[in-house]
Amino acid sequence: MDAAQISFLTRHPLGDGGLDAATVIAALGQGAWEERYRALIQLGKQLPAVPPEWRGEEQELPGCESQVWLLSHQDEAGVWHFAADSQARIVRGLLAVVLAALNHQRTEAILATDMAGYFETLQLAKHLSPSRGNGLRAMVEAIRNQVA
Repeated sequence: MDAAQISFLTRHPLGDGGLDAATVIAALGQGAWEERYRALIQLGKQLPAVPPEWRGEEQELPGCESQVWLLSHQDEAGVWHFAADSQARIVRGLLAVVLAALNHQRTEAILATDMAGYFETLQLAKHLSPSRGNGLRAMVEAIRNQVA
């Protein structure tokens, strides 16, 4: 990983003072699904685009209906930094939801985060297609596999 990629990951706005899980819950936890869906799309717009030259096969996540790229870096202090991107708007929103909960944290915190409970609080499962739900779980699993 080169210096530009490390800088991009460590400055990524989600988590650690940026968008966090509590903010996501407040944004998506109430209202009609149509309103929450729009809020999810807006969250996805907060993700910075991963430059095309960093979207290789080794960054692409398997198990997702749409193409998803995940970059990661663990700094000297043991903190993990992630960036993710997709061309699908809803998937970008789901990536924002995942990164808000897991980005800029140490391994122990990432592995201890109750993502199933987080998703349940957001009531995402009942509104996502089975393939989108599988993709959401694949995103979390990919992050956990990288940090474990």
